[in-house]
Amino acid sequence: QVQLVESGGGLVQTGGSLRLSCAASGIVFRLNDMGWYRQAPGKQRESVASITSGGTRAYQDSVKGRFTISRDNGQNMVYLQMNNLKPEDTGVYYCNAQRWLLGSHLNRWGQGTQVTVSS
Repeated sequence: QVQLVESGGGLVQTGGSLRLSCAASGIVFRLNDMGWYRQAPGKQRESVASITSGGTRAYQDSVKGRFTISRDNGQNMVYLQMNNLKPEDTGVYYCNAQRWLLGSHLNRWGQGTQVTVSS
């Protein structure tokens, strides 16, 4: 059974930091591209940061220089270090795992963790 379990969300003031964690099970973690998405109230879910199975990172422009994504293949974990948080970073943050297998695109999601940044 595939599980992606996020943790580390919470309430923080503008300028503060949070570290999100995602524990993966039921997948061959090292072969998956991992990502963090967020969804603000009334808005579509958007990609925040990603890291491929080979370690290549990508970020949404609005978080570049403030957020860092990392992964630990030995522990099946992916992290999102968020610094200098802004109210517009508020939303539910979701962990995502993707890979292609035998021509099929496998796309898995966690349940999400709430991040609220107060002004």
